[in-house]
Amino acid sequence: MPVKILVVDDEPDLELLVRQKFRRHIREGQFSFVFAHNGVDALQKLHDEHDVDLVLTDINMPEMDGLTLLVKLNELNLLLKAVIVSAYGDMENIRTAMNRGAADFLTKPIDFQDMEITVNKTVQQLQTLREAVREHDQLVSIRHELDIASEIQQSILPSTFPPYPERRDFEIFAEMLPAREVGGDFYDFFLIDDNHLALVIGDVSGKGVPAALFMAVTRTLLKSTALAGRSPAQCLQRVNNLLCLENASEMFVTVFYGILDTRTGNLAYSNGGHNPPYVLRSDGRAELLAGTGDMVLGALEQSAYREKTATLGAGEAIFLYTDGVTEAMDAAGTLFSDQRLAALLGEVNAATPEQVIRGVVESVKRHSGETPQSDDITALAVRYRGQAA
Repeated sequence: MPVKILVVDDEPDLELLVRQKFRRHIREGQFSFVFAHNGVDALQKLHDEHDVDLVLTDINMPEMDGLTLLVKLNELNLLLKAVIVSAYGDMENIRTAMNRGAADFLTKPIDFQDMEITVNKTVQQLQTLREAVREHDQLVSIRHELDIASEIQQSILPSTFPPYPERRDFEIFAEMLPAREVGGDFYDFFLIDDNHLALVIGDVSGKGVPAALFMAVTRTLLKSTALAGRSPAQCLQRVNNLLCLENASEMFVTVFYGILDTRTGNLAYSNGGHNPPYVLRSDGRAELLAGTGDMVLGALEQSAYREKTATLGAGEAIFLYTDGVTEAMDAAGTLFSDQRLAALLGEVNAATPEQVIRGVVESVKRHSGETPQSDDITALAVRYRGQAA
């Protein structure tokens, strides 16, 4: 596309002169000219011509002078550049024009070789500006899409607490704080039947949108498989095989999946490479749940997954978390650490699940201080109340 230049000047011979001097540029499609005789006429031309790149305007004109036109151009907020034309030595008006947004100036009588150099230089500046605006608009669009993605991601995780207000045999609370707009961590809980509560927590490798998409797929596969009645080990094995089928991105996910029998407190579970949860015992201990030594999901098809059991007594709780908790760093690079988490859980042992989660999250934030969050922080706590509750 040719560079379109609006020339604003009340001299009647200027149009003919410009067309003669730049006839080769016009013929070769480099420049295209539009002419106006004063500021008022120029504004009308800008209304009619929507692709003007450069306004070349004289200062002294009837009806509306060039300095006033510069003010009007600023008000219109058009993405173009302006070059002012003034008498040689008229530094006061030139300075005023530059303060009002002119990109450059020419002096009379116009040197057309200088005019060509000035036009080319100013157009390059305009192209750089327009590219920056395009990139800004793209970033705004991406940010808007990320905000929507974040809302969607948060909406697919259980967020209503208490989720089962009619139940007195257990309490549950969970929270996820993504390091970016969207995260790769997830948690879930759902009743398989009246007596069995499924507990899930996972952490996808990587960050951002790819991790969030992999997280959504994993959560969906796991829930649908779990609701089909499979045991924890069978469930992880099935989901692992499905994730391995088409995993071109070579991502993987750590998953802990347990089923709590709300009648007995028995917890059957399988752990696919995830941080072992803590059991908050009635004597005040925070006891690590024994691992099953199994592979992450999505890495190796036909991996075998094993199952173990534990028992929660009435009033005892289980705390599930991702490594964004223990690996949160302060300004000196010191990790929050497993030891600090275990000590904290011992202090809040008797608290409600919500108090446990909020206590841990606040402690992690205090530890990190002003250090930016580098990983998603996710935690889920369930306190078993027992049949008598």
